[in-house]
Amino acid sequence: MPQITYISHDGNATEVDVPVGNSVMQGAVDNMIDGIVAECGGSCSCATCHCYVDEAWVSKLPPASGMEKDMLECVLEPRPNSRLSCQLEVTEDLDGLVVHLPESQF
Repeated sequence: MPQITYISHDGNATEVDVPVGNSVMQGAVDNMIDGIVAECGGSCSCATCHCYVDEAWVSKLPPASGMEKDMLECVLEPRPNSRLSCQLEVTEDLDGLVVHLPESQF
């Protein structure tokens, strides 16, 4: 099972195993990771699962869809490596993925 590392805005890292096929958001919700609110439950309609993909992983992910890009315009403090964790499907290739969580989702 791929391991994903979630790093909170204050630097605390939490590593969790996330089943293939789940989203990075679902991995956070299932493991009670603070910093991922996930109000819409993963339907790409609220942007409360915003994360920053670690620079080493950005090129290993598929590009954001148009809908995801539109939602990313609503996040606080967007960066070039901003993604919605609900749109990141976990695959075996993402074992070791690191995402950083923003200070606030609102």
